[in-house]
Amino acid sequence: MTWGSRPRARYNGGMAEQPPPPAWLLVCVLFSTLPLTPALAMTLHETAYELYTRGAGAKSLSGDLVWGRVLNLHKDMLLGTIGGPAFEAELETARGPGKVRFLLTRQGLDLMQERAPAQAKPTYLN
Repeated sequence: MTWGSRPRARYNGGMAEQPPPPAWLLVCVLFSTLPLTPALAMTLHETAYELYTRGAGAKSLSGDLVWGRVLNLHKDMLLGTIGGPAFEAELETARGPGKVRFLLTRQGLDLMQERAPAQAKPTYLN
């Protein structure tokens, strides 16, 4: 290293977080009465994925620009070759109320399960 030069940061692939997958890979919108931004699509996906993994029926959604409720319809739907569990969101936004019907894609569900940390098995002393 010479005088005045800075050490360069090295890329460590194992330490870096994976970038989030694109919303179109995770969510397939069946019907929407309001425009979906990428941030809103990701919020809907995260809420629906939590409902799906827990098997729950509904969850409130609250944020800076959106609030409402996401419902798990407990049905699988198919749109062409894209299929997965179906959800419905009743939302209030700065642009007014809206409703979104969507499904979580199977490809997106598989990707989320790959990214989930493996659950550690409990160790017993006895």
